[in-house]
Amino acid sequence: YAAARGIRVMPEFDIPGHSTSWFVGYPEYASQPGPYTIERKWGIMDPTFDPTLEKTYLFFDAFFKEMAQLFSDDYIHIGGDENNGRQWDANPEIQKFMRQNGIKNNHELQSYFNKRILKILTANNKKMVGWDEILQPDSPQDIVIQSWRGRESLIHAAQNGYQVLLSNGYYIDLMQPTTDHYLNDPLTEDMALPPDKTKYILGGEATMWSEFVTPEIIDSRIWPRTAAIAERLWSPADVVDIEDMYRRLEYTSFRLEELGLTHEKNYDMMLRRLTGGCNIEPLRTLVDIVEPLKYYQRGQYRDFTQFSPYTRVMDAARADQKRARLFRELVKAFLADGAKSSDQLLQIRKQLLEWSNNHEKLIPLIDHSAVLQEIRPLSQNLHDCSLVGITIVDAIYDQKELGTVEEFRQILNKAKEPVAQVELMILPALEQLFDYYQKMH
Repeated sequence: YAAARGIRVMPEFDIPGHSTSWFVGYPEYASQPGPYTIERKWGIMDPTFDPTLEKTYLFFDAFFKEMAQLFSDDYIHIGGDENNGRQWDANPEIQKFMRQNGIKNNHELQSYFNKRILKILTANNKKMVGWDEILQPDSPQDIVIQSWRGRESLIHAAQNGYQVLLSNGYYIDLMQPTTDHYLNDPLTEDMALPPDKTKYILGGEATMWSEFVTPEIIDSRIWPRTAAIAERLWSPADVVDIEDMYRRLEYTSFRLEELGLTHEKNYDMMLRRLTGGCNIEPLRTLVDIVEPLKYYQRGQYRDFTQFSPYTRVMDAARADQKRARLFRELVKAFLADGAKSSDQLLQIRKQLLEWSNNHEKLIPLIDHSAVLQEIRPLSQNLHDCSLVGITIVDAIYDQKELGTVEEFRQILNKAKEPVAQVELMILPALEQLFDYYQKMH
């Protein structure tokens, strides 16, 4: 199925760490006796393969022989990242092995493990790929490094003659705006890398980690932003027209929907479910301008497991919301022109008036739905901020002094605090209006 569509499947089997699930069935290869169960929470866990046991490599010899027959691609990814080493440190036999073999630390021990695995993969005509942690001073040159920790590791690998690809900056599960990905070229002019070393940078890969997704929302996390990443990786570095990128991305999104992807269709479906089948427009007006918390913030506000319901407002909300982005661009253009355009003023006022009036329309839906209770303060914040915005933009246009405006700053600052693990994305524009007004007075 994949080959018919020009897609290569490179399997990743995470070893020696990120391997808890292996030991549910094969506890004898772990660095501690167990017992082990399927882990339902997220994070870096202790369970790790025992690299000192010969039976570990006999197991992998049989395993990768079978996988090599199932997957035709030249590469197999071994993971190799985020091994905290706790089980190795706590195992007397592993510590004894390290002393007897002159292995100074866990990094060297993992390098020993990687070399053993590389021999197995090579014997099966496969090339080894791993995250940047697998790169050690004595690592063989015929491995491929995938950089997730930053551009420094990308450059370091290429400088030392290792093939490398970039994933840092392409983590689409972190809910960043499309521009962040689009302007993140693996090769840049200011890169401190000799020209003869750039050949080692193979490209990049977008990554979609699945902690906070379900089948009904995964498309909204992948598309359409990944199309922009694809264009970045397949285009010259000087293709950086953001406005044109967004224009074309909208049409690409429609085409993807025609192919059966659900990133648009499921949005309304999830909002209808949240309202219990009522009119979704007031809820849509709010959710259209909020985005899920970015990077790793979501897990800091609440504990989640595989069994958590991913059906809340933050799950329906999407990255890089168009309506909020267009409002930010409108305010930017209005201020760049000296706040003189009456047409832009009217557009800004009209939009802010709609948002200020939305709270009254949304409250009955919130009262009707237990799951919407958490966004009540969010709706109130939008109402309050919109009124502040109207007052300030009028004062800017009329060149009128408002007296004390400290209360306005407090309202905006309060609204910057996350509510229900989402954030209002019109706030940067309102802060720009406020700062512009203060400079005038």
